[in-house]
Amino acid sequence: MRTALLPILIALAPACAPAKPRPAQETLEAWDVPLPDAAARKGFLATLDAAARKQGYHLDAATDADVRAISPPGMPITLNAGVWRGRDDAEMMASAIEMVRPGHAWITFLRGEDPARSARFRTALMAEIRHRWPQTARLPVLPAGNIPHPRDLERTATGYRLRPEAAAIYA
Repeated sequence: MRTALLPILIALAPACAPAKPRPAQETLEAWDVPLPDAAARKGFLATLDAAARKQGYHLDAATDADVRAISPPGMPITLNAGVWRGRDDAEMMASAIEMVRPGHAWITFLRGEDPARSARFRTALMAEIRHRWPQTARLPVLPAGNIPHPRDLERTATGYRLRPEAAAIYA
């Protein structure tokens, strides 16, 4: 259960005034993946699992009962998963959650203890995700490592960006 809660805490970080993370824990990339139904979520988890296994990592994904139990009132969680390096969860390689924007999972990647290793995993996984879900779009990661609330984002040809009129909120 502790590994099931970590992606939620990461997703909730935009609501907090985050402290400067250690370099390995710095969020480098975030993506919005459209997952309109349970079948898409199942396929997404299978994609994460396959990519994790190729690298010798593993996927921890919350069950439907787990996500119902940890969902905040009025904000249901339908997907909560993390890809971990090491049997003892030594390092989180990716985190995915569908909560903030229903029908869309947000997947985030940290710099990692070995940035080159993290980059190889991130590049391979995102190539597969973008192939399977071509509407996937990059999310802005702010200097503090958080992602703006969906109401403060606008879609562009290359992904999402922070709406200029919302920038002061995150300054």
